[in-house]
Amino acid sequence: MELDVLRDAEMVAARAATIIAENARAACLARGRFLMAVSGGHTPWVMLRMLASEEVPWGDVHVFQVDERIAQTGDPDRNLTHLRENLLQNAPLDPEHIHAMPVESADPLAAAAAYAMTLRRIAGSPSVLDLVHLGLGPDGHTASLIPDDPVLQVADSDIAITGVYQGRKRMTLTYPVINRARQILWVVTGTEKIKPLCRLLSADSSIPAGRIRRDKALVLADEAAAARNKKKVLT
Repeated sequence: MELDVLRDAEMVAARAATIIAENARAACLARGRFLMAVSGGHTPWVMLRMLASEEVPWGDVHVFQVDERIAQTGDPDRNLTHLRENLLQNAPLDPEHIHAMPVESADPLAAAAAYAMTLRRIAGSPSVLDLVHLGLGPDGHTASLIPDDPVLQVADSDIAITGVYQGRKRMTLTYPVINRARQILWVVTGTEKIKPLCRLLSADSSIPAGRIRRDKALVLADEAAAARNKKKVLT
């Protein structure tokens, strides 16, 4: 696992955008398209705005969601709302290439199965994404893989529904599909991430984030989050 420490969150966002663009160009040359999944958060929204100005073969890019709150379209809590505002409104990306989690459905379990089918249709069976972007919560969660939630044990499906977390149930990618990704890109900023970042880098499997594959993984952190972690490369 590589750790790259940058001065502040804006520099992390800029570096992440550059890395995604590099991966997109390489994937399109190798396989004809680029399939990525993105998480939510303030720094990632900045990252997506910056990505819109990078050299990317947008016609061959497909964007999936890592996770989403169960809420109606346009709800400010929805990651999709910000994904559209920060990427779709700024980049020449085909709107049909943003594959939104269907969390408006009255039947979340059926909706999860439908999203898994969408993944298989585009990314194959088993589904392999070129890049999965992840964040890190103060409690060690990533995606909506939440401590003590049954979703952590899901091994036979790429998509699952969580219990209530911070007021809402969520739809999330599960470990199997995340760990099949060709590249994992962590974006970690802020002093509240100091402890969970230490645990992630030490391969602490007692936190959900610690169960994500470490090979092919790059952690971009700002100096605030990496206050106790100054090494450039970790194995």
